[in-house]
Order: sequence, then C-alpha cells, then structure tokens
Amino acid sequence: MSLMRATSPHARAGDSTAKVMLQVAAATLPGVLALVIYFGIGVLINIALCSITALACEAAIVKLRQRPVSFYLKDCSAFVTALLLGIALPPYCPWWLPVIGASTAIVLAKHLYGGMGYNPFNPAMVGYVVLLISFPVDMTRWVGPAEIINGAPGIDEALSLVFGFGGYNVDGFTRATPLDIVRLNESVLLSQLYATEPVLDQGTVAGLGWEAANFGFLIGGLFLLFRRVITWHAPVAMLGTLALMSLLFYDSGSSLSEGSPMLHLFSGATMLGAFFIITDPVSGATSNKGRLIFGAGVGLLVYIIRAWGSYPDAVAFAVLLMNFAAPTIDNYTLPRTYGHKSARRATDLEER
Repeated sequence: MSLMRATSPHARAGDSTAKVMLQVAAATLPGVLALVIYFGIGVLINIALCSITALACEAAIVKLRQRPVSFYLKDCSAFVTALLLGIALPPYCPWWLPVIGASTAIVLAKHLYGGMGYNPFNPAMVGYVVLLISFPVDMTRWVGPAEIINGAPGIDEALSLVFGFGGYNVDGFTRATPLDIVRLNESVLLSQLYATEPVLDQGTVAGLGWEAANFGFLIGGLFLLFRRVITWHAPVAMLGTLALMSLLFYDSGSSLSEGSPMLHLFSGATMLGAFFIITDPVSGATSNKGRLIFGAGVGLLVYIIRAWGSYPDAVAFAVLLMNFAAPTIDNYTLPRTYGHKSARRATDLEER
C-alpha cells in the first residue's frame, strides 16, 4: 500500500464539469457581444429569462429526486443549456417563449432521461425545436440590425416588447434574415438581391449583423480548441461538408440559387452549431472517427433542409436527427483496443 501511495498516477484528473462549462460560457462572449451590438439587449433578456427558468427547474427536479441541489447547480450545465437556448431565440420574443423553451430543455430533454450524461438529445436544441414547431410565428420574428431599423429598442421598449406592456409592436422592428431572403427569392439574380436588400447590401459576405455574430462564435470556438475543451473533428467536418454542398449547388447567383458558401458559413446559427452544439460530448459521437461522421452528417442535413426544406436555418433539426444516429455511429467507430489487431463493435462487447 505504501508503494501504491508513492507511485505517481498514470493519468491526471481533467478539468471539472463546472470549469469546462464556464469555459464554454466564456467562449460565447464574442458572439453574444456582436448580437447585442447589432440586435440590442433583447438577446441578454432572453439569456436571463432562460437562465432563471433553467436553474429553477434544475433545482426543483433535483430536489424531487432527493439529490443535493447545490451540488448539481454548481456544475453549471443547466446554465450553459440556458445560455445556448437564449442565444438562439429571436430577440424581444414574448417572455413565455424562453420560459417554455428552458423548462422543456431541462425537464424533458435532460432529467426525463436521468440527468446530465444520460440525455440522448441536445437539451437546448430540443427546447428550440419544441418552440419552433409550437409557435412558428413568434419564433420567426427576428429583429433587423440596429443600423437598418434606425437604432435598437431601448431598455423601456425592450421590456415592453418582451412582457407585453406599453403598446409597442415587435413587428415594427422585424426583418427577414439573410437565409430567409435568399431562400424565398425566385425573381432576381443574387447580385440584384444583394443590391436591393439593405441587410445584404450593408454586410460583407452574409448579411449585416449575422456575419459579425458568426465570426464572434468562430473566435470562441477557436478558443475552445486552443483550451482543448473540444476537438476539431466535428466542427471541421460540419463546416467542410456545408461548404462543399453549397459550392456544388452554387450556380454563380441565378434567381434560383441557394446562396454562396460564405453565406451558408457565416449566416444563421452555423458557427454556434459547429463549435457549441454538435461538440456536446453526451449527445454526439464519442470517438474521433465518429465525430467526423457526426459533423459531416450535420453539415449535410443543414444544407439539405436550408435548400429544399421549410426551415431556412435548420441547425437544430440537423443536430437532433444526428443525435438519433449517434449510437449507431459509435457502434461502428469504436477505437481499436490496445493489444487487439482490429476494432470491435459495441454490440460485440454486449454479446460477450
């Protein structure tokens, strides 16, 4: 026993769950800052409402399960779920949307399956899709960039829009997103569309505001890669597949074009999905080879749904569909065990 105590361990303990989650939250700051600059403080209101609801639901469920509440709240997983959901929601949406979305994510998508580590689907994306299917009108009312709508709503207007008092109407601030504009165009060349649509004309490659937010999330993703919180496999596979698909079907800008690769890479929730959603270690694939397949599948589905489906962004649907496939991917991509000549499938291990 004394020898065992003196011997150094073969592996050192990694970062705690709370530390990892806080690094993920910190990495979203550049993207969140860009969203606030271009779309106003409605983004922060969404995050606050989602966070309060998620933490309250987490505490209540853990209490019902007779587990230590403070222990589970301190891992910050509920906060990160709320943060990602709040970022994805349209700014200045009604207060009950973040509340319903966050409670769905925590109660149904997370704790219904046993809590963190057992959820087969990404909780934030489950909450988002439930809202999008149930309340499509409210979920598609994205405000336009502040420069186009002559200034983002102030704090009084923002609170009145969210909580429904003061007589303000969110329709006065809404504008179609770049992906919506390109998806619905069937009459003019893309060059003409870019010249006539302010959000595209005032942007550089993918629309004013949206390209800045995506660049911010890209910076945050590179930070996570540098800190080795995530690996490069899933993000690179997703972005590479999405770029390849959009390049293959890009017809140089006809009226039926689905947009350039740069539009698809730097608009919508592309970078948020690539670095913060599909890298979830629980609902995604586990091996590096599996992550490549998982990311490529998400990128493929994102383009298919954007180009030929009914939802211009499609990241949430693509992620949830690949969550279904993750166990099968893991089954066929187990790494080779040391001492064996070839890899075995998970079903082979079960049979033994």
